This record gives sequence, C-alpha cells and structure tokens, in this order.
Amino acid sequence: MNTQIIQKTVLDMEVELIVPASTQTANEAIQPLVFLHEGLGSVAMWHSKQGYWPQSICESSNRVGLVYSRRGYGASKKIEHARTTNRWDPHYMHQHALEVLPNLLDELNLIRPILVGHSDGATIALIYAAHHPTCQGVFAMAPHLFVEDITIKSIEEAKRAFESGDLKEKLQRFHHHVDDAFWLWCDVWLSQEFKSFDIRALVQQITSPVCALQGLDDPYGSDSQIDSLVTQGHLERHFLPHCAHNPHRESQERCNALLLDFLERSLIKPRPLT
Repeated sequence: MNTQIIQKTVLDMEVELIVPASTQTANEAIQPLVFLHEGLGSVAMWHSKQGYWPQSICESSNRVGLVYSRRGYGASKKIEHARTTNRWDPHYMHQHALEVLPNLLDELNLIRPILVGHSDGATIALIYAAHHPTCQGVFAMAPHLFVEDITIKSIEEAKRAFESGDLKEKLQRFHHHVDDAFWLWCDVWLSQEFKSFDIRALVQQITSPVCALQGLDDPYGSDSQIDSLVTQGHLERHFLPHCAHNPHRESQERCNALLLDFLERSLIKPRPLT
C-alpha cells in the first residue's frame, strides 16, 4: 500500500501512525483519522485475513491515521494490580475520552480529529465529541450508549469462555498481558456500579457529524443503542443485516462504503478551532 507506518511508544501506549505517500509528515495533521479499538481490542486486532483495515481506509481517503492500544492492551504498558487497586471504575471510558485521548493527540500534534470507534472505542469517541466541538466527525460502530441485558449476558458468556474455554488462548495473540486486558474490561462491565452507565443525555451535546452503525445480529447490543442516539448535528444511522459486533470485518464492503462516503461528503469540513 502507498502508506508508511511509523511505530512508536507514546504515553506508555503502543502507537502506529499511518502516513500516506502524499503527506510529508504526520505532525500537525489536520483531520486525522483516529481509530479507537473495542473493549478487548488492540492495534493487532485491527488486522485480519482481509488486511490491516485502518491502513486501507487511510489509503483510500488519503488521510493520516492514528492507531493505538490503550494502557493494559496490546503491547502497551501493563496496568499493575488490575483487579484490585487499579481496577477500572464505571467512568473509565469518560476518563479515556477526556484525559488520555486529548493528551495523546496533543503529544502527536494532531488536531481536529475524525474519530473511528468500535464498541467501547465508539463510546469513547462519542464522549470525546460531546466535550470537544472541534472534533470533525465520529464514525461509531456498535457503540454502547447504555447497558443492556443482552450485553451483560454476552460478557458473562465471555467470562466463562476465558476461564474454561479457548478465549484466553485466542486473545494472547493480541495482548502482551492478556489476563489484565480481559479482567479490566470484564470486571467493570459486570459490576453493580456499571449498570447505571448511560450517555444518552450527554451525546445530545454533540455538534459534529456522526455516522453510527449497528449489526442486527450483534450479541453485545441491540438496535436500541443507535436508535437512542440524538445529537445537535448531522446524524445518520445504519442497521446492518447479517452482521454481528464487527461491521468492519463482517460487513466490510458496506462499512467501507459508508465510512468513505462520510469522509468525502461536504459535511466533513474544517470546523472552528474555538
């Protein structure tokens, strides 16, 4: 592909910058694509038999891309005592959207981002956009706006598969510290405190354009998730038949077309810096 991938460690997180051949440098890139992985995701998990999805999107759209693994995931720094003193609280996605992500963008001199998020990453993207009107757009795949019984049931099944099935072995390919990665996510989602997680009121502050996707066979969320999404700006919702939790893999052709169209249309214009 006609892109360069620059690998580095920034703020204790593994980072990959995808730079098109036509771009001299990623520094001070305007409207970069920022890819935010799912709850058990990482840089490596964006790869599949179909290729490296973020790279293909950056090449097709001729945009700089940022892909990274959150702390505790992929090759990023381990979180010590992940199940005790450093266990995530119910606001962990807010903390990442409002502290970690802005600091990372500042460190890399990336401004006015377009966020491409999956699952937890899509939720983080929406929280970021609600607080940062300079966000240029959000492409949200299978976001979690509130907690559903179907989600909890699927996470309970994942817990059993991790403890006594082959899920741990599968995840080890993508995470240096697989136990921490799994339990950070599982423990908070199955906690009593997390049942009240709800960003439906918060997202109404978003003025950036938003394109939301939901697979109709998703075991981790129903179509009520994006049905409940209301913003102040341009909003489109797409329900994907025969698609579960991973639109960029299970319905890739449709997902790619929607994302590239979202980027190309005039609705993605530079928005004021203030």
